[in-house]
Amino acid sequence: MGRALDLLAKYDATAPFFFASPRGTLLAEGRSHPVPATADLSTAVRDVLDLATADGDDDPLVVGAVPFDPSATPRLCVPRRIRRSGPLPSRFALPSRFALPSRFALPMEADRVDARRVEVPGRATYADGVRRAVTRLRAGELDKVVLARALDIVTTEPIDIGTLLRRLAARDPAGYTFAVDLGAGTLIGNSPELLVSRQGDLVTANPLAGSLPRSDDPFEDFGQAQALLASRKDRREHALVVEAVADGLRPLCTDLEVPAEPSLIRTAAMWHLSTVVTGRVLDPAVRSMTLAAALHPTPAVCGTPARAARAAIAEYEAFDRGFYTGLVGWENNSGDGEWVVALRCAVAHGSSARLYAGAGIVADSDPAAELAETTAKFRTMLTGLEL
Repeated sequence: MGRALDLLAKYDATAPFFFASPRGTLLAEGRSHPVPATADLSTAVRDVLDLATADGDDDPLVVGAVPFDPSATPRLCVPRRIRRSGPLPSRFALPSRFALPSRFALPMEADRVDARRVEVPGRATYADGVRRAVTRLRAGELDKVVLARALDIVTTEPIDIGTLLRRLAARDPAGYTFAVDLGAGTLIGNSPELLVSRQGDLVTANPLAGSLPRSDDPFEDFGQAQALLASRKDRREHALVVEAVADGLRPLCTDLEVPAEPSLIRTAAMWHLSTVVTGRVLDPAVRSMTLAAALHPTPAVCGTPARAARAAIAEYEAFDRGFYTGLVGWENNSGDGEWVVALRCAVAHGSSARLYAGAGIVADSDPAAELAETTAKFRTMLTGLEL
């Protein structure tokens, strides 16, 4: 088994998968039994787990990532070996050998001068996209749409994926820290959002929507939290997501409990409105991926109505999201599993990384405020890179 920090220390970029959550820590070694792209991903995951069992694996797991577009090819497999431990400690300090080299601490102005940072799209273009989306929202074409932007970073030396992962985990150990080998690059991040988990017959989902940046000043930070909790705009945005998650789970669950009021959770960079939804599976055949597929993508990362929101995303976003706002997690042979939304993440390869951040747009959204929210969300990865 080994301690969680030992697994974190042992991760390097050759590992296909690392995942740490409040439920436990997993480190994969090697690959076997890839999961094919299919319209019925839950059945494909079950079939691959059955195949691994028939081949002599007495406790197989499928691990990896699913893209934002459910029809795109997933990066899922049964590893040759899984090492497991409990959750990461709630607070821990990294040994000095895990500190990033000083070359990554590049001055902001220097980055702008020699083009080490490129925003996709630029700030003015993003704000204009929000403005146009708000016009459509006020006309009743949409209830919500999530618009994202990317930040391309180029460093002078290759990015040390293991060090970056350890820095992310140390900054937010209560989050969901992950790294998935995509072949051409590594999806790496620290997400605050559990899409859904199944543990026996217990189902848990924790939708987040509505956010404000944290402040280094404790009084201002408290004020931000209270402002978010009182915000009609953010509570409306949050309610749309919770309603969609509950509607997605009802056909598959019994004893569904949906709190009437949101609560607050915090990461190192952001405050979020949060609701924990729980229930029991109606049928043991309802696997964790069955539940995830019924929810993905939620209005927290796409919008509602889903078809109209997808069309708006395709029109206003200047890049392919790939695995950003997709799923990262695992499932075992009994159907238990844990799937989180791929947020506060980047795809890193060599000396470059593409960072992602998005914001939920509703009818009373302010373009400047949504731009500021995405800027604040970049802080998680930028801090990990010491930028």
